[in-house]
Amino acid sequence: MKAKFSIRLLLGALLALLLSGCKSVQTVPYVDIERYMGVWYQISAYETSFNKGLLGVTAEYTLLADGSVQVYNKGNLNTLDGPLDEILGNAVVVDSQTNSRLKVSFPGVPNFPWANYLVVILDAENYQYAVVSDPLRYTLFVLSRTPQLDASTYADILQQLEQQGFNTGKLIDTLQPTL
Repeated sequence: MKAKFSIRLLLGALLALLLSGCKSVQTVPYVDIERYMGVWYQISAYETSFNKGLLGVTAEYTLLADGSVQVYNKGNLNTLDGPLDEILGNAVVVDSQTNSRLKVSFPGVPNFPWANYLVVILDAENYQYAVVSDPLRYTLFVLSRTPQLDASTYADILQQLEQQGFNTGKLIDTLQPTL
C-alpha cells in the first residue's frame, strides 16, 4: 500500500512539473456538442505511435442517450486502400460550461484522469473545421468536415496555432481520398 501511494505521489509530482513548464492550452469559448457530432477528416496531425502510417483518417462522433459521445477513429495503413486500423472509444464532457474539454478513453489505452481532448480552434459559425490537442500538447489534430481544406483556411489555422504556442512545423499532412 505504501509503495502504491509513493508511486502515485511521484507521478503526481511529475505531472505537476510537466504542466508547470507548459504554456496553458486555451480552449474555445463554447462547443455545441450536437453540431460537433458526425464525421471529421484528419487534415494534418502530430505523428504519434497510434497514428503513424495511417492515411484517410477519420473520426466519427455520435451523441449517446446518456450524454456521452461514442468515438470511432479509423484509417488505412500506408495506403488509402491499405489494411483498416480502427478503434472505438467513449468521451465525456469534463467542462459543461464550454463543452470544449472532454475526456476520451479507448480500450487497452492508458486512461488519464484529466480532460485529454481539448478543442483549441473551431469554426464556430459553420462547424466546418476544428483543431484538437491535449493539456501537454503531445497531440495536435487539424480536422475538417471535408477530406480537403481550403489553403487559405489552413494557413489561417496554422497562424492561430502559432499564436497559441503550438509547433506547427511538427504537423504532418494526412493523405485523404479526393471526392
